[in-house]
Amino acid sequence: MSDGRRLVVATTNIKKAGEMRRILQDAGLELDLLSLSDCGAAGDVEETGATFLENARIKALAAVRDCGMPAIADDGGLEIDALGGLPGVQSHRFLGESTSFPDKMREILSRMRDVPDSGRGARFRCAVVVVSPGGERFECEGVCEGRIAREMRGSNGFGYDPIFYVPGLEKHMAELAPEQKHRISHRGQALGKAIEYLRKRGMQP
Repeated sequence: MSDGRRLVVATTNIKKAGEMRRILQDAGLELDLLSLSDCGAAGDVEETGATFLENARIKALAAVRDCGMPAIADDGGLEIDALGGLPGVQSHRFLGESTSFPDKMREILSRMRDVPDSGRGARFRCAVVVVSPGGERFECEGVCEGRIAREMRGSNGFGYDPIFYVPGLEKHMAELAPEQKHRISHRGQALGKAIEYLRKRGMQP
């Protein structure tokens, strides 16, 4: 990595950007974290990948192309066993992008009304990609196992967090404080691996 230790956080999702920035900043890396708008990039990239990793790669490569500096991007979502892995890579677009997450979650809970606890297994999966203008690339993944609860609970986090139950903590993801969530979440795990890569590349005080 080079370019004055600048790193573009390649997402237009404000809440996701906030989580990514906080995790990267808390790691003590000596980085100037920029948004896509900071370098004049629109960030409107068509996510055509069949996997989270492919979509993360598309976003990171587009940010490097548009900004001319190193970029980090992620893509992730919820996989539900009883629904054949849905919503999966379509997590954001499930039932249409204009459908609110509360409505998406209500639909999921409705479809799973008669599914017993033993069949409600689910996981959050996240892929993270770091790319430099010279073509160097690092890719990794994080997974958080849990199950789909029977109701929405909690006001922290975003997306599907209110219906995702974390057995080890006996709480819904949306009930966790940010620092608690980041320790166990799919995004926290994946970014932890990316942070180790960035440290090895000299991105630390």
